[in-house]
Amino acid sequence: MNFTDVKSLNVFADAKRAAKVGTDWNEARERLQRMLLEMNQSHLFEHWPEPGANDDAKLPFLEQVARLNASYPGGLASYIKTARELFADSKAGKNPYDGFSPSVPSGETLTFGDDQFVQYEDAGVREARKADFVLVEGGLENVALPLESTTGTCFLQHYIESILALQETSCRLAQGEGPTEIPLAIMTSDDTHLRTIKLLESNAYFGMKPTQIKLLKQEKVACLDDNDARLAVDPHNKYIIQTKPHGHGDVHSLLYSSGLLKEWLDAGRKWVLFFQDTNGLLFKAIPAALGVSATNEYHVNSLAVPRKAKEAIGGITKLTHQDGRTMVINVEYNQLDPLLRATGNPDGDVNCETGYSPFPGNINQLIFEIGPYLEELSKTGGSIKEFVNPKYKDSTKTAFKSSTRLECMMQDYPKTLPPSAKVGFTVMDTWYAYAPVKNNPEDAAKVPKGNPYHSATSGEMAIYRANSLILRKAGVKVADPVNQVFNGQEVEVFPRIVWKPKWGLTFSDIRSKVNGNCSITQRSTVAIKGRNIYLEDLALDGALVLDAIDDAEVKVGGSVQNAGCIIQSVDFKDTSVPEEVRIRGFKINKVEQLEKTYSEPGKFSLKL
Repeated sequence: MNFTDVKSLNVFADAKRAAKVGTDWNEARERLQRMLLEMNQSHLFEHWPEPGANDDAKLPFLEQVARLNASYPGGLASYIKTARELFADSKAGKNPYDGFSPSVPSGETLTFGDDQFVQYEDAGVREARKADFVLVEGGLENVALPLESTTGTCFLQHYIESILALQETSCRLAQGEGPTEIPLAIMTSDDTHLRTIKLLESNAYFGMKPTQIKLLKQEKVACLDDNDARLAVDPHNKYIIQTKPHGHGDVHSLLYSSGLLKEWLDAGRKWVLFFQDTNGLLFKAIPAALGVSATNEYHVNSLAVPRKAKEAIGGITKLTHQDGRTMVINVEYNQLDPLLRATGNPDGDVNCETGYSPFPGNINQLIFEIGPYLEELSKTGGSIKEFVNPKYKDSTKTAFKSSTRLECMMQDYPKTLPPSAKVGFTVMDTWYAYAPVKNNPEDAAKVPKGNPYHSATSGEMAIYRANSLILRKAGVKVADPVNQVFNGQEVEVFPRIVWKPKWGLTFSDIRSKVNGNCSITQRSTVAIKGRNIYLEDLALDGALVLDAIDDAEVKVGGSVQNAGCIIQSVDFKDTSVPEEVRIRGFKINKVEQLEKTYSEPGKFSLKL
């Protein structure tokens, strides 16, 4: 595991440090070899020549073993022991939910824009200065992608600007009390670590201080060949152990072993917010969700969305065991329905009177209270419940088709919590909280009509839809969308409305900046980039870009009509077009737009 800030890449340079063994590498090497033999891993040495021969291959092998041993809580011996237990359960067909009965847990269901929602948003913004954010990065190519094509803002830039907007507003409301900066930790991998640093440095950290950002590099784990958990070697090089990613559950052990959690707690921070890399709507939901955590004193709060019965998304579920144990966790959709049927619910997972399943859909965005979280990780060393998913050659379940490994998921953390832990959820409308970009164009085009595409195409259109609906709620007359097909996906195309987080952090902010009789036609585009820009009796039919420094207050009204921006279809197979455009199936041609920029402090009125 590597814990670095982005200004000093602190890589383990030698096996001595990786093995955490002092200066006697020979002694450490002997201990590693002895441990492997004791764990029945003698096959790793069967091809070795006599001592002193081929040391240039043997030493790197032992260095790899040392790294694998150091990066896993309890070392390789613990990893192998756990694997054998899980393989035995898998072979026996053991159901992890045997003895448990499911029920609907307690939580909050919010309605965007009502008084309760606004109160939770306000509470969350006030609490944000005591929060820490953790981005579980799936790939640099994801966070570097444009969130939308109107401004070209990438996901990572949007996330950082959202955190900075929360920081500024929360600290202003606190009037100097408590922490004044909100940290961001990013979990990276071998594939993304250096490139993430480059993305941040080449963009001046998108306005955040470099010292606010910490990188936690996840190491891979050893692959296993059979039910005896024999470590798998590379078929092309017997001196290399095969490795694969362990899963995003490693974020817990990384935060614990790095000392970062204790550092945050000692600094007076209270919350950790986990989010994944390509949900462009997430930060619209975070203020209210954090307000729910603070108000209800949740130790764990899972953000969720309404979920149709049997929809391919996990359900937040309370499980009660026959012995009295309880836990509130995510249960995968293909396990929830049979679990319900097996425990006295013959219809399984069905919709209730709301038209949705009573089990809300997990979107894997989590809020933990730091104190109880650190206390729990201190008991486990940061490890959480793992699972295996071996692909067997036949029904005897004695041989694998290919090597496998232990895996873990960050949302499984509550499985180890005591019954006294306060675990809840916050449900928000999907249009407002969840639009992940995870399917390529080919896979998205195969999604049955009516189901979410979860593609770059649908993700961008979801941004415009959400912003349009928010402005409607604030009193703006926003035209209805039209349906268009891009990359084989039929989507609703709303006006292309975008704003910087500092302009519209909460619904109250937005509502206070829109006055009079404002209207936006379907073909219109508007980008608002300044904090103190107010729309008053604005009629837009075209494209308008407004920018202003923070010390400039600008009131904009009147009528704007121009040729605007045109959405032009693009074939995703056309390699002459950049991939970040092709995956959307369209590009935005800026034919004519009105741009106004205010770079001097003061109050201004723009009548168009």
